[in-house]
Amino acid sequence: MITSGIRRLAALVVAYLVLHVTTTLSSPTSFDALDIQARDALADLTPASANFLDERDLVARATPAAPHFVVYGDKYVSGTTGPPAASAIKGFNVFLLSFLLTEGAWDKAYEWTTLTAAQRASVKSQFAAAGIKLMVSAFGSTDVPTSSGNDPVATANTIAAWVKQWGLDGVDVDYEDFNAMDAGTGENWLISFTKQLRAQLPSGSYIITHAPVAPWFSPNKWPGGGYLKVHQQVGSLIDWYNVQFYNQGASEYTTCAGLLTTSSSTWPNSALFQIIASGVPASKLVIGKPANGGDASNGYIAPGTLAGCISQAKSQGWNGGVSTWEFPDAAASWIQTVRASSWPV
Repeated sequence: MITSGIRRLAALVVAYLVLHVTTTLSSPTSFDALDIQARDALADLTPASANFLDERDLVARATPAAPHFVVYGDKYVSGTTGPPAASAIKGFNVFLLSFLLTEGAWDKAYEWTTLTAAQRASVKSQFAAAGIKLMVSAFGSTDVPTSSGNDPVATANTIAAWVKQWGLDGVDVDYEDFNAMDAGTGENWLISFTKQLRAQLPSGSYIITHAPVAPWFSPNKWPGGGYLKVHQQVGSLIDWYNVQFYNQGASEYTTCAGLLTTSSSTWPNSALFQIIASGVPASKLVIGKPANGGDASNGYIAPGTLAGCISQAKSQGWNGGVSTWEFPDAAASWIQTVRASSWPV
């Protein structure tokens, strides 16, 4: 048993070295084949040897630690198909191709599927070298899966299969079915959906984030319990929340105080540290803001001012990070300004 395990381990080390060279040469066919071979070999390891070498050491898309600096990309950009060059978003560590709808991929998510396998491999290699994860964002404001009667398990299976097919690092769940949340039916749909999504996209190998609007964290406000219930039930399956602190009212979350410490009576206890006080870990709460005043109806804070808010939050023990809608309005210069007083680039 030990000899067999050592032989398999040696074979896997060789496979890893071949994988490294293959990836450098950007040969997606060889990479995909080796990925399957490595998984098959690891599946055959004895329990003892499996403890010595975890499958994810070879094929993982490891979840990065906080802080997370996330930028959405949905807008058409002339001359750019799919994600931008890594240099254009220096300072971010996650790019979200938007959106994957229940009816299929649109906009930047669709553009990704039009690239050749070699082009996609080249982008992923460049992003990996820059420390940037490439994910897809699902649903968005135009998709209402619960109200439309989509089955949560089947929907999760479809989205997970798409993520795997197109070689991405994970999925952001930008669920904005407001009617369902108002009715108290959105929470259970999200819970079932997230359980199945995580079953298909294992933790440590794939990233799963959610992007709720901040008011959904208000306690005792939502008939189904809001996102506090979602967090209580499946928060351990979600890597972090890209919280939308915008589009919730002209004066909502527009100052450091309103954003960080005390929200308005309209959306009580939904400022950053109030959500933390409700039991959501600080490291899981990413502050979401529009890149400029035209990227949202309201909630915009100028980058220089936002930098001060971020610094203040960090000084109080928060380390979640920042997300923004959207590229190219938010690019390298935007995030470098926002991070200047906290995590300078």
